[in-house]
Parts: sequence; structure tokens; C-alpha cells
Amino acid sequence: MSAKSSAKSQPLTREEELLLKDYSRNVSTKSSALFYGNAAIIAAVPIWLFWRIHQMEPLDYYIYFIVATLVAAYLISFAYKNVKFVLKHKVFQKRESAILKELAGDKSEKKSKKDNEDRVMWKRNEVAEFEATTYSIFYNNSLFLVILLVASFVVFKNFSPVFNYLLSVGAASGLLALLSTSK
Repeated sequence: MSAKSSAKSQPLTREEELLLKDYSRNVSTKSSALFYGNAAIIAAVPIWLFWRIHQMEPLDYYIYFIVATLVAAYLISFAYKNVKFVLKHKVFQKRESAILKELAGDKSEKKSKKDNEDRVMWKRNEVAEFEATTYSIFYNNSLFLVILLVASFVVFKNFSPVFNYLLSVGAASGLLALLSTSK
């Protein structure tokens, strides 16, 4: 029993902490800022749609626009993070052979086997991070806009513009967040 308690009390090594960080659901500050910025932009797009097509003047409905945009931006960024987490591990596995070929061509220095493995692992993680981030943003933005347009012009077309806006944006962002939680 003392072996278990001593194993729990030992601090993690730097390598173990980095490995846990790579596989956690938490995103870096840079990715988080990118996600919230993109989410705010895509959540604000319906304002133009409802201003120009449904004749909702921004100054008359600014409270609705601000609240709905903030809620939608939060839900969209939540979806970005969920999709990125799932995709990162898939991309990580699929890019190994390409990265090995790329790094095998670099024979400028003699390195130990451990250094080469670390370098390959770092490069795979970097590529997976970038590809998962960009695809997550593209996929979620596309899905949000499609759901929004269908909801606005098909499902809620007979509602007043205010309710159409609130229900369309809420349904699109809520459904996007819900779909992002599935495997």
C-alpha cells in the first residue's frame, strides 16, 4: 500500500506533463484567442443578414443582436474546441509516415534515437494541432451558416423578424455545440 501512496506523491516529470498537455481537452491561449475571435465574427454574420433581408435596423435591435451574438460566439467556440480535440488525435496518427519521410531527408546532424523520436513526436503534434484547428474552424463555420440559413428561411420563416433571429441563431449555435459533443 505504501508503494501506491509514494507513486501518487511523486511529481510528474517535464516530459509527462508535456504529454498530458498534448492529450488534454484544454487548448492553448493562442488557439483559444483564435477560436473566440473567429466565433465572434461568424456569430455576428447573421446581424447583416437580418439587417439587409429582414429589415431589422441594428440601432433598433442592438440589445438582441449583442446578447445573441455573445451567446452564439460562446457556443461556437465550444464546438471548435470539441471538434479540434477529436480531430487532433486522428490527424496525429495519419501524419506519421509523411513526417518520418520529411525528417528522414534531414541528415545534417547525427542525433540519438531518442532525439529523433522526440523530434518526430513534436513535429507530428505541431502538424496535428495546426490541421485540427483550421479544419475545426472551417467545418463549424460552414455547419453554423447552413443551419442558420435553413432555420431562418425555412423553419422560422413565418415568425416575426426578432423571433426569427433569436430562434435561428440560438438553434444554429445550440445544435452546433450539441453535434460537436458526439464522437
